[in-house]
Amino acid sequence: MRLVSVSRLQPGMRLGKKIYSDEGMILLSDGVELTDSLIKRLGRIDIGYVYVQDSLTEDVVIEGMLQDETRNQALKVIKTQFQDMSGASGITKGFYHLDKKFSGVMDSILDEMSAQETPMIMLLEMHTADNYLYVHSLNVCLYTLVMAIAHGYSKAELRVIGLGALLHDIGKTQIPVKIVQKPGKLTDEEFRQMQAHTEIGYRILKDEPNIPLLSAHCALQHHERIDGSGYPRGLKGAEIHEYAKWIGVADSYDAMTSSRVYKKAMLPHQAVEALYVGSGTLYEQRQLELFRDRVAIYPLGLTVKLSTGQSGVVVKIDSTTPHRPVVRILTGPEGEPVAPFEMDLAVMLSVVIVDVAN
Repeated sequence: MRLVSVSRLQPGMRLGKKIYSDEGMILLSDGVELTDSLIKRLGRIDIGYVYVQDSLTEDVVIEGMLQDETRNQALKVIKTQFQDMSGASGITKGFYHLDKKFSGVMDSILDEMSAQETPMIMLLEMHTADNYLYVHSLNVCLYTLVMAIAHGYSKAELRVIGLGALLHDIGKTQIPVKIVQKPGKLTDEEFRQMQAHTEIGYRILKDEPNIPLLSAHCALQHHERIDGSGYPRGLKGAEIHEYAKWIGVADSYDAMTSSRVYKKAMLPHQAVEALYVGSGTLYEQRQLELFRDRVAIYPLGLTVKLSTGQSGVVVKIDSTTPHRPVVRILTGPEGEPVAPFEMDLAVMLSVVIVDVAN
């Protein structure tokens, strides 16, 4: 299958992967034939890219980072708990049900990811942006755990950082929805209220039974930056806990690669480039390097153009060289169709990807 921008979809194409709501419910099943009305609907619900079936790449199977059952259960718990908290009268109320619900989800996620030989950050399932908070919370948890596993943390440490990542934005449940979901630029006062979600999240989590205090500090510090430009306290360098720094990278990456009402999603390679602009100032260089080595910057199914002038589709990614995928060449230098063949960029070092279809 291929990854195609919604703006390039044509009637008659068939979906290659399901499209989900923010609650994990299936909106469109794989195999559905796209019509003009369905394509327009995808545009209205802020889906930037979809996978479509394609006879030339029908053997390309796109696997998620989690099993559907685990992912949907996690989203259900996040939504239920966050919605319950949104209706709370104040942030001092105890939410003692968090430990059982979220700890169970965390254990399931850790079991699945730890069983993978080399977990990688892949382009995840397509979701609507009706309530970005639920999907974002799960994505940041998964991305953070990929880095944390590669870094070599113990299982106990992974659980702490995983819970911190899963709950990093819990403070937003106490911010007015009209601000959290505002489609345009926030006013200065609205931005001040939004920034408060870090301290609110800390206050919610710090007294939770079985939620580690360090996980609460992740919620507090995930917007701090090593040059002191972050918030809420303007901490610098070693003043910021290492866990919060990992989560900050994952949080920024997911924000860049997610479609919102007011912006188009970046493709992974674009987001990684944007992160590297802040190397040594916003983010630790060593953390960005590990992140880069664990992210599939050119996702399976993506159409790319090579420095040779040839174009093709990414069909295989080696975890040891994710930035040098195997490309199935489909057109020649002049755009002419050619008999498909595969080029391994990890071997053909003189050839580079110069552009992607978007």
